[in-house]
Parts: sequence; structure tokens; C-alpha cells
Amino acid sequence: MPVPILLVTGFLGAGKTTLVNRILQQADGRRIAAVVNDFGAINIDAELIAGAEDGVVSLANGCICCSLEGDLLRTLSNLLRRTPKPDAIVIETSGVADPEDIVRNLMDPVIWREAPLETVLCVADAASPEADLSDPLLLSQLRVADLIAVSKGDLVDKPTLDARRQALSQINRRATLVEADGGEIPLDLVLPEVGTARERTTRPKRPSTDRFESFNWTAAEPISLAGFQQAIGRLASRLVRAKGILETAEKPDVAYLFQLTRGKATLTPLGRDDMAKSGTRIVFIAEVDRIVRSEIDEAMSQAGRKS
Repeated sequence: MPVPILLVTGFLGAGKTTLVNRILQQADGRRIAAVVNDFGAINIDAELIAGAEDGVVSLANGCICCSLEGDLLRTLSNLLRRTPKPDAIVIETSGVADPEDIVRNLMDPVIWREAPLETVLCVADAASPEADLSDPLLLSQLRVADLIAVSKGDLVDKPTLDARRQALSQINRRATLVEADGGEIPLDLVLPEVGTARERTTRPKRPSTDRFESFNWTAAEPISLAGFQQAIGRLASRLVRAKGILETAEKPDVAYLFQLTRGKATLTPLGRDDMAKSGTRIVFIAEVDRIVRSEIDEAMSQAGRKS
């Protein structure tokens, strides 16, 4: 029997990993394999995915719409050779990925026969600035979607949410809109019965351009929380996204999930048992030429000094 593929796309910080986790938690015994692509050598998202019955496969240090195309097809082929095969495959793309290029690869006849692309889901952040809807990358992510999951609607008032839903509908009139606060979404919407997949037409492949770049920073020992906060304060205005796992000198027994989206930073405690590795590891994402590694290293050197 064919194994359906769910492709999850969305801009940086929209809430893709939260939604994928909720899907996996609702698997109800189904073997779901998760393929997670992060834009950086450290795949934070793969560490945060829990509950995949058929395992998590990490694709790091690039995006699967360009430099990792071959890796994606090989990964899918390997998953389909497992015994037993997964019941479904969820692919979470990097926030910098153009899903149209990925869809084109998934139309490969060999993959399509065994693993048809059933649903393309785009996570859209209701709390993001209205100007984001004119971003060419986000527009491409929205236009290819069958389903648009509106995240973070609980962070805005009703008129703002209604206006965002209307704008999203105008961008893609074919897609079904559903609110997905906290990643909550009906499983039958994202993983329908096998056999509903349709072949898709895509535009010819366009030349890729390097719009974003990533920088990784790690520390083996717990770091100063105060120093880290100062460093992020210095760097935030030139970053489009940052995320990672943080271990602090102030609370060495607690691991934190750090997230920075549009200048807003959060720290969320994580269960120590859920972490495969120890130490601090942060991925910084910026538009090309907005920041250089030496500036990140200089700012983060303060965090390395324990208070």
C-alpha cells in the first residue's frame, strides 16, 4: 500500500515544529516517520520532535529545496525499504525552503508510486507583521498549500485575526484555512485516506539565490544567563531567527529551549530526559551580509563567562 506524505512548510518561526509534534502525539499507534530539515549544521528541530513511531531522520546544513535534494530522495527510499514500512511520512521543511522545488522532487515517478504527496500544509503566523505577506518566499509557501494552518491566533485580537485570515484566503483561494493555536489540528485533515493525492504542476526550476545564512554557537559547559541575555540584546536586531538548547550556570539542572522570532525572545524549560545531548547549542539565522561570525562570537563570549 502506498505511504502518504505530508509536507509541512512555513516561514521562519511560524510554529512548524510545534504542529508536527502535535500530529505525532495524535498518531494513535500509526507508524509515522518524521523527516526534519533545519537550515544549519545543528538540527535543533529534530531534537524537539517527539513521538515519531518510525523514527526521526535529520537533514541538516542546507535546505532540501536545493543542496539536499538528493539526500531527501535517498532518505525517502530508505524509509520505504523499512520492514514494516511507515504508515505515513511527515516532512518538515526549513523555514527558508521554497516548497515548490520540494514538490517538484516529490513528483519523481519512482517516489510517487510508493509515497504520493497527499497534503501540503503551510503554517502561517497570525501574529507576524502584515508586511510579511508580501515576502516572495512566504507567498510561494502559501500558494502551494492545500491546507493553511493559522498559528498564534491566540496572540492577536479578533479583528487582526479575521483580517489575516481574509488576506490568506485571497493569496490562496483553493486552500482550506484552519486555526492551529498551539499546533492543534485535526489529524484527518493533515493525513487523509490514502488515494486522494493529486499530481501537481509546478513552475520550472528557478535559479537559487542565497538569501539567508546560518551560524552555530556551542558551549560544553553551562553559560551565564545574564551574559546570554546581553548578547542576544546586541544581536537581535540583525537576526531573522535564532533557536537552540540552553544550559545555564544559574540553573544547571534545567535545560531551556531558546527561541527568537522578530526580535522577541523566549526561554521554555525542557525535560532533561528528552535531550539527547548536553551543553548549549544555538543556531542564528540572518539575511546574507547582515552579520558576520566574529560579531556573534564576540557577543556570545559574554555568555561563556559564568556569573
